[in-house]
Amino acid sequence: MIEVLGSGCSKCRSTIGIIERAAQASGVEVQIVKVGSPDEIKRSGVRATPAVRIDGKVVHAAAFPHTRKYKPG
Repeated sequence: MIEVLGSGCSKCRSTIGIIERAAQASGVEVQIVKVGSPDEIKRSGVRATPAVRIDGKVVHAAAFPHTRKYKPG
């Protein structure tokens, strides 16, 4: 499961779109969950959003993710 942590601002929404487009381009189905609870975000250890958590592990925080960074290869 992929979680996008943030308040719901335009950067958070754009991050969700980036993930959706990258998954679609790769032919991969993903489940994206929006986490907006300030308490949950604090518990995750994230200090800046948007952040991306995959299977419980924070893999990105504080900016737009770059799809090149996460492609296998």
